[in-house]
Amino acid sequence: MQDDSQDLSPAPHSPILSRMDPPLRWLLGLIGIAILLVIIVQGRIFLAPLAIAILLFSLITALIDLAGHFRIGSLAMPNWLATVIVSLLSAAVLMALFGIVSAQINSVVATASTYTDRSEEAVSALFAWLGADGANAVLAAFRDIDVGANLRAVAGSAGNLLISTVLVILYIGFLFAERPHFGAKFEKLFPDPARAQRLRHILSAIGRSVRHYVLVKTAVSLATAGVVYALLLLMGVDFPETLATLTFFFNFIPNIGSIIASLLPMLVALVQFGDWPMALLVLLGIGVIQFSIGNIIEPMLMGRALHLSSLAIILSLTFWGAVWGVVGLFLAVPIMVMVMIVCAHVPGLRPVAILLSRDGDLTEGGSAA
Repeated sequence: MQDDSQDLSPAPHSPILSRMDPPLRWLLGLIGIAILLVIIVQGRIFLAPLAIAILLFSLITALIDLAGHFRIGSLAMPNWLATVIVSLLSAAVLMALFGIVSAQINSVVATASTYTDRSEEAVSALFAWLGADGANAVLAAFRDIDVGANLRAVAGSAGNLLISTVLVILYIGFLFAERPHFGAKFEKLFPDPARAQRLRHILSAIGRSVRHYVLVKTAVSLATAGVVYALLLLMGVDFPETLATLTFFFNFIPNIGSIIASLLPMLVALVQFGDWPMALLVLLGIGVIQFSIGNIIEPMLMGRALHLSSLAIILSLTFWGAVWGVVGLFLAVPIMVMVMIVCAHVPGLRPVAILLSRDGDLTEGGSAA
């Protein structure tokens, strides 16, 4: 991103706003923010899949453009053929991911009941340091958990996941149907060439940064999940496929995702073997994998792409997790990237971009994630 900001703020001589007192303008702004929050919360059923679809659409579009440059001698792939091939492959990948996740959910639900007694023993061993009374109190609270209801909820989530997957695919299809008309609509919306050029620059920066982040994060998460799967298989831990799948998805959640992905295999090993040394060995092995890939390899691939404040990331995770649940956790960083890039180009909002950045550097690559 260029250091010089672009003025995208509305015209200051609006007839209506100029006649309003500042307190009234602030009040209208707060009302607008409140309405926006209500829409985001109440519309999460279709807004969250739409946000995922837009993100995937950006990635697929980049892949289509890349495929269009593929040549065999003097022959180049037509754009329509590249669109069809990449779109079908993307839909197949999404459905394959749904199949993998559903299979893992069914596997866990089918075998989780056999772990109930072992779990009670593990809880007793885990809180033995509290003494007999303390351990019994924790165990009683653990027994109050309705395992059956939770298992039914997990099993029912597969149906919701299928609906969301189909909805994302439909959104992407309609976005591709609208793609040929984007240019004409953009010109009609922004007839001023200078303003349109500035907006294209912002959209290009957002797309480039988000695509880079998602592609690197996907490659790193896939590599981490593969190594974790091999380690769990070697150590004989149950559910290696499920834990590797969870590792892949949790690694998209900055900071806390890798911690959760490390603790889950340790808990499974503790319940399975009933042995603290074995559980700690599993935790140590996965911790080394997460640290090596997450703190050495990923920063080398990411470069300065993820240049966000750690506090800002945690706040974004908290907000979007509360609003959209698990989906919000995955989308928190891309959304913050978009917000920071837009704020960096609006002079009045540059302080917000500086606060969101890691060290206040808003030069090229310094404010993209």
